[in-house]
Amino acid sequence: MEKQYYVYIMTNKRNAVLYTGVTSDLIKRVYEHKAKLVNGFTKKYNINKLVFYEVFNDVHNAIVREKQIKAGSRQKKIDLINGMNSKWQDLYENL
Repeated sequence: MEKQYYVYIMTNKRNAVLYTGVTSDLIKRVYEHKAKLVNGFTKKYNINKLVFYEVFNDVHNAIVREKQIKAGSRQKKIDLINGMNSKWQDLYENL
């Protein structure tokens, strides 16, 4: 089985702050954010809701995409989320 990589966007309860990351284990990584096991930005801003993700088969392509999303405006991130998850529901439960 080929390894997969994920670029994801998470937010807080009020959808006020957006966090973009990349990982090879989306379920584990989102759990770490939700359980506040990761010190830093996501813990400080109570980032606990997965609202967007994309799947890649190549780590290089995933990292390039993460950088592209991070470099974009907040509105571009909102547009990405709305395209996949217009109600901004937590996608973690369905992984």
